Amino acid sequence: MDQISVLAPATVSNVVCGFDCLGFALDAPCDEMTVRLIGSPQVRIFNRGMYDLPSDPEKNVAGAALLALMEKIGEPVGFEVEFVKHIKPGSGIGSSSASSCGAVVAANKLLGERFSKLELVDFAMEGEKVASGEKHADNVAPCIFGGFVIVRSIDPLDIIALDSPPLLATVIHPQIEIKTSEARAILPKEVPLKSAVKQWSNLGSLVAGLAQSDYSLIARSMEDFIVEPVRKALIPKYDEVKAASLAAGALGGGISGSGPSMFMLSETLSKAESVEAAMCEVYSQTGIKFHTYVSKINPDGVRFL
Repeated sequence: MDQISVLAPATVSNVVCGFDCLGFALDAPCDEMTVRLIGSPQVRIFNRGMYDLPSDPEKNVAGAALLALMEKIGEPVGFEVEFVKHIKPGSGIGSSSASSCGAVVAANKLLGERFSKLELVDFAMEGEKVASGEKHADNVAPCIFGGFVIVRSIDPLDIIALDSPPLLATVIHPQIEIKTSEARAILPKEVPLKSAVKQWSNLGSLVAGLAQSDYSLIARSMEDFIVEPVRKALIPKYDEVKAASLAAGALGGGISGSGPSMFMLSETLSKAESVEAAMCEVYSQTGIKFHTYVSKINPDGVRFL
């Protein structure tokens, strides 16, 4: 085999109270990627989509991830990567992680699956470093592992896959861009102990709610006392969208990643669709173009075509 195609899914990170440590994979949207094994130690990037992506592999998130993988194997092989990108860069639903993860998962398959999922996350984080200036795993880990994951540590890397009950995610993506690096720059440098304790408590109870299939506990746990109060100012109509979604039956939700996308979790498809309608009603008043998605939680991560 010298060529393989994959679907690399969008992801939701932070999940309200789990900043930089909690995330889950969506069924849609997905990037389409084809990766080819070549006989020279280089990475060649071909963009077939509408977004302007760097062709220099050191500046391209997929290229950076593949270069890290190639350094590890130390053999005279390389890769060509062809993108059809459907997840808009700067959307807050893991555009950079989809590119990084799709590339390394495909490359690993072409190499006979030499690396574990944990090692692939490590390579993909090099792409996240290109995108945001920092290595973090709360998007790349669910993109590779699927489902809900918690990142206990990135040094050493420690990823825990979480059980969860059936859930639907409704996502609204306003067509504005918020760069991850800019969204991180406005975060508070210090956090009051009282707020930190509330946040830890909610994260622990959210993980427990997922494990116990306790929808009420999941709903009660999705509160953010640290990041949301600062970042929501970057997203027009944030409070109105959240209030309308909860009134429509959502369990809870918040900012996806660094925004501008917002997500809400629901127990059933009918509730998730009602939430979508409520989001659309609010956002149609802004004059800002937007897309919405209703998606199951993707249990598999990157999928082969």
